[in-house]
Amino acid sequence: MDSNPPPSAREPEEPPPPDPSSTPPSEAAFRRARRESALAPLLEIFGGPQGLYPGARWLIYIGMAFVTLSLLNSVLYSLRGDSDSLWWSMAGEVRMMLAAILPGFVMARIEGRSLGEFGLPAKGAFGRNFWIGALWGIGSLTALMLALRLTGVFSFGPVQLQGMRIFKFGLFYAAFFLIAALFEDFLMRGYSQWVLAKSMNFWPAAAVLSILFGVIHGANPGEERTGLVAVVAIGFFFCLTLRRTGNLWWAIGFHMAWDWGESYLYSVPDSGNVVRGHLLNSSLRGPVWLTGGSVGPEGSYLVFVVIGAVWVLFNRVYPEVKYGARETNP
Repeated sequence: MDSNPPPSAREPEEPPPPDPSSTPPSEAAFRRARRESALAPLLEIFGGPQGLYPGARWLIYIGMAFVTLSLLNSVLYSLRGDSDSLWWSMAGEVRMMLAAILPGFVMARIEGRSLGEFGLPAKGAFGRNFWIGALWGIGSLTALMLALRLTGVFSFGPVQLQGMRIFKFGLFYAAFFLIAALFEDFLMRGYSQWVLAKSMNFWPAAAVLSILFGVIHGANPGEERTGLVAVVAIGFFFCLTLRRTGNLWWAIGFHMAWDWGESYLYSVPDSGNVVRGHLLNSSLRGPVWLTGGSVGPEGSYLVFVVIGAVWVLFNRVYPEVKYGARETNP
């Protein structure tokens, strides 16, 4: 007789204990940190199994940028320089550029990435994309200024600089607006764009940051609503150039050349600012909707025609998506 009971009479076997190794390492580490850390409530809000949420990482970056800017402000103002000097203004732009880019290096280490993945590869610095972007920038602005001239609201006027001062001021403002472009484009479309796109995808992140770009410009003297809308539009266009070229160098070249052309070459207000040492004694006279008023050409309704035309043309010339094309994470 078989001494083993039939299968139905056997005691039910207990399930084996869970294997701790079956839990994904990142999730197990997060759960352990959440249990053991005194910061558990913060981890519940700002983090998940994959670590800190993208929004929390962006806030860390912005916080570091603010602290860096405050420290650089302390250093700069301790020097007690001449606040009316153009070189003092240049130092102020360098301060803001460093406040945007230095935290980017820190976040690159935290993320285990290179700064190039945030849109600013050293390999492409001042390469083909930069100079093509600069040509598009000065060409687009020139088209706008010629349109304003044809409508009779803009006059070039005589050249007011002489001799070597033409080249000295020209080079100074080229460097000045390059630094300004590096600051604004990396702050709004560098790490910020990269990390926020992780949670809300590329174009929603681009829309949010472009609107924020316009809000920041609202602090400029003489800025008005039409000019701010134009800033948002051009910021959104810069996001397209990042998407199609794979980095920020095209946008930086365009940005630098546009601002240099407005402020120095054509000597008109740029977002409400008129610089010293500009080339021409030019003038804008006519209805505000056409001239842009205190804002300058960026406040003219014609700027939207130019931005739209440049968007369509760029979309055709650069059809391939390169930014984030090799990313495995959404």
